[in-house]
Amino acid sequence: MLATIGIVFTNKAIFDDPNFKLMQTSFASFHFVCTGLTLWVVSRKSIGAFVPKRAGIVEMLPLALSMCLNVVLPNLSLAFSTVTVYQLCRVLLTPMTAIINYSFYGATIPRNAALALIPVCIGVGVTSYYDTKPTTSDQVQTTSKTGIAFALSGVLASSAYTVLIGAYHKKLQMSSSQLLLNQAPISSVMLMFAVPIVDKIPVLGDVPQYRWMMILMSGGFAALINISQFFIIAGSGPVSSTVVGHLKTVSIVSIGWALSGRGLTDKSALGIVMTVAGTPTSC
Repeated sequence: MLATIGIVFTNKAIFDDPNFKLMQTSFASFHFVCTGLTLWVVSRKSIGAFVPKRAGIVEMLPLALSMCLNVVLPNLSLAFSTVTVYQLCRVLLTPMTAIINYSFYGATIPRNAALALIPVCIGVGVTSYYDTKPTTSDQVQTTSKTGIAFALSGVLASSAYTVLIGAYHKKLQMSSSQLLLNQAPISSVMLMFAVPIVDKIPVLGDVPQYRWMMILMSGGFAALINISQFFIIAGSGPVSSTVVGHLKTVSIVSIGWALSGRGLTDKSALGIVMTVAGTPTSC
């Protein structure tokens, strides 16, 4: 959980730097390399976290492309939004995934869970609306409409990716770790081809040394997140995982709010309360 919180705020600090605001594909490709290397290391016989299983490159292309969108679009959202709005919009993954599952597979969720999603969605909308409003103080962070567009696109991409993973699990009879080990290198190479077209490469000599250290920290956090998933899957049940996930959301939203410069009387606080209060019920 600490690695997840760390990567969000580290990435936000990196993306606030004009030199890296439009380097999302390069950044995502770097993270995929870190992820692939981490999984490769822990899959070695000396560690034995899981047994690697190969899949065809062509067969993995749709999932790899989906993975790229799943990372790049949320990163763009983080670059153009406050941390609070970014994290609250990620909560919409649950209703969006439910909608996609129902539309394509006829899968349903319990009525109480569906009703609990209503205040969650309203809460995200309230916070996003007031967070885009201009403020009288330069100390208060705001979200641009571009950030909202990227956030919602990211939710759609991540939800589609989640559903696609489920389909690949059944199709290839692979675990999440085995799938990710196949996906990450392909996704990294795919993004490398896009870097010269879509990224704005800074003058490397103008980037301060501490910024490069933050980028390495971000890669380290990505590796820790992937390693920790093995322990969560092996040692935690559904209830424990839900509690950890909710605690992570509350922590990131709370810290993001504290750093945003907004007060407790700000109207967007109502949306935060509605979303956070409704999230455990809808899980």
